[in-house]
Amino acid sequence: MMQMSSAQRRVLFRHPAGWIATGFGSGLSPFAPGTAGSVAALLPWLGLRELPLPFYAIALVLAFALGVWACNWIVGTLSIADPGIAVWDEFVGQWIALTPLFWLAPPWSKHGCWWIFAGFLLFRIFDVWKPWPVSWADRSIGGGLGVMLDDVIAGFYAAIVLALLQRSL
Repeated sequence: MMQMSSAQRRVLFRHPAGWIATGFGSGLSPFAPGTAGSVAALLPWLGLRELPLPFYAIALVLAFALGVWACNWIVGTLSIADPGIAVWDEFVGQWIALTPLFWLAPPWSKHGCWWIFAGFLLFRIFDVWKPWPVSWADRSIGGGLGVMLDDVIAGFYAAIVLALLQRSL
């Protein structure tokens, strides 16, 4: 975790992109900021899951675009290619990972909490493991798009595995 001065924090939090990119401050966690961001992402997801699936998909696209903008701003402001405090990519990746819960096992079902935990865990595994093309996106694409894209792909991997698990059980 990068150490930030109080002046750097003031610069970040004077701009809306700083709040968004850091997942409303969850990326400032001194321990595992990516995991902290993924946990924080579950709170707004509880509201997002109430949307009809087409509106949820639109929300994901808008959140991705917002994240590219915010993460591009934070990359430029800090002059760091992929600062650990930028966790909006975890928010969007986590929301993608949980998408199968819409049609396979609604989160409010008897075992919904276990499926949410499984989606969380699968996303964290793919985000840390970075199988191809997650690793390629992480290394090869810069700026806000690069920050966002590897987690989006990891989210899709996690969603596929979550859907397969649900169908097999």
